[in-house]
Amino acid sequence: MDGLTETNLRALAGARSFERGLGYLDAVTGVQIGDGWISATVHGTERYGAELSQDGPEGMTGTCDCPYGQEGNFCKHLVALGLTVLARKDDLPRRRRTARKRARSLDAWLSGLSRDELLALVRDQVAEDRHLRRRLELRAASATGEPAEVRALVRELLDIGPFARYGYVEYADARAYADQAGQAVSMIRQLTGSDRAADAIDLAWEAMNLLARAADRVDDSDGRLGDIGADLADAHRAACRAAPPDPEALAHRLADRALDDAADLIDIDPLDYEDLLGAPGMRILRERAVEAWRANRTGWAEKDLMRRLAKARRDTDTVIAVHAADLAPNGHTHLVIARELEAAGRPGEALEWAERGIRDVREQEQEQGLAAVDTALVDHLCDRYTEADRLTDAVALRRDHFAARRSLLTYRQLRTAARTAGRWPTERENALALLRADAGQGGRRGGSVLVDVLLDDQDIDAAWQTAAETGAHDDQWLTLADRSRTARPADALTVYRRLAEPLTGQTGNAVYERLVGLLLSMRDCHHRLGTPDAFTAYAADLRAAHTRKRNLMRLMDEHGL
Repeated sequence: MDGLTETNLRALAGARSFERGLGYLDAVTGVQIGDGWISATVHGTERYGAELSQDGPEGMTGTCDCPYGQEGNFCKHLVALGLTVLARKDDLPRRRRTARKRARSLDAWLSGLSRDELLALVRDQVAEDRHLRRRLELRAASATGEPAEVRALVRELLDIGPFARYGYVEYADARAYADQAGQAVSMIRQLTGSDRAADAIDLAWEAMNLLARAADRVDDSDGRLGDIGADLADAHRAACRAAPPDPEALAHRLADRALDDAADLIDIDPLDYEDLLGAPGMRILRERAVEAWRANRTGWAEKDLMRRLAKARRDTDTVIAVHAADLAPNGHTHLVIARELEAAGRPGEALEWAERGIRDVREQEQEQGLAAVDTALVDHLCDRYTEADRLTDAVALRRDHFAARRSLLTYRQLRTAARTAGRWPTERENALALLRADAGQGGRRGGSVLVDVLLDDQDIDAAWQTAAETGAHDDQWLTLADRSRTARPADALTVYRRLAEPLTGQTGNAVYERLVGLLLSMRDCHHRLGTPDAFTAYAADLRAAHTRKRNLMRLMDEHGL
């Protein structure tokens, strides 16, 4: 197992589970090593079975039947197993060779048994292992059972009843339900493999509908039902290829599902069936799509099917028509259209759509200008203006966007565009004037944003003055103090002491680390002011008042405080 390293174990488990796994190294027993897998028993609160396996060439996975592992997590027991094996890594190649030799010997022995001996062996195993018995019963039903019997079994496997409490499958029971539902997929695949693909087609379709209805009453936080839905879709396609159905009937069925908003658990792309549909089926599919879209041009399912079919034919005009019939008010759809046109090699039309998006937002917002615009549209259009050397247009758009959304981000974007155009001093003064006006009016975007942009411009004195006049939040004051400590140690010291005061009444390691950081800054200020004794007295008083906070005292000791 090339992926078995301490680094990978830590990454898979996370720091907490990895550290806890260190305490279980003596609890690992019965290690078994196969070709690509390792298993053992780990003794915790109970005895748990843990197994590591190679997940293809890329990495490693693990399963454990402890409660945490059953939720799909890489638990401490798996960490303990992995570390135990790594401690014996010198012996690993030999044990792998032995495992491969045993596998070959088993295969040779089974191959030499007579039919009666094999049957007796299987019957013995079936009698001892109820899970194996159930799997074989389902395979037998798929291979030899009547269609009605197989359908009844699939319906039973997809029934949430045995797992539902008060009509709903809770998270703790969802995995067991998903495991059972997965057996329905196996049955359908077995039907196809038993030359009963025609039965498998209808049964797979019914199973998808049953699963979709069940999903509304299952806490599928881990997404297992989505995986099973994808497997059912694959099983349906495989059955259709084994026994091709009538193309026109298949087209209608695929269109019905694609246009059903409630069928989103199982995404079936009709284009995956294009070879089976042929020209007649694809014609019907397109006719159904156009008819549905004309009746409801804003429906998600209708738009999605139209776009899929148009993209498959590289019909850019139809793709654009579908988007244009339902334009988002923030300009996002205009951006989507612009990108589609660029991909189709039509940059001039793409630029027109992007500019139209900005105009449409302005008209709808009126006084608020570009307050509600999709920022990605602004970025896209400014990039195109810059590429075309239309720097004045790029600055104007950034200026309007900043005026509507006065934030540090839009200020930075304006600064970049204006510097490229050689117009930053003038644009900066106008932008700061807007923010000062907001600060004077007590606006929510006023003083706080002004302090941020002045700090970003490295104009520390102006930022300090603004904070003193209009106020600032604690993070801004801390940044001001840190950047001003050399030139204004007395002012910085006042800030540090104010921020430290509330922390002295709190507990917790994170609080202690912040407090000690402030104390170090305060000590530096006193050093610059030539008053180290004052800090020594402050620290001594703090120690006397909080001597019972052992972790705080330890941190102060570590830093010489």
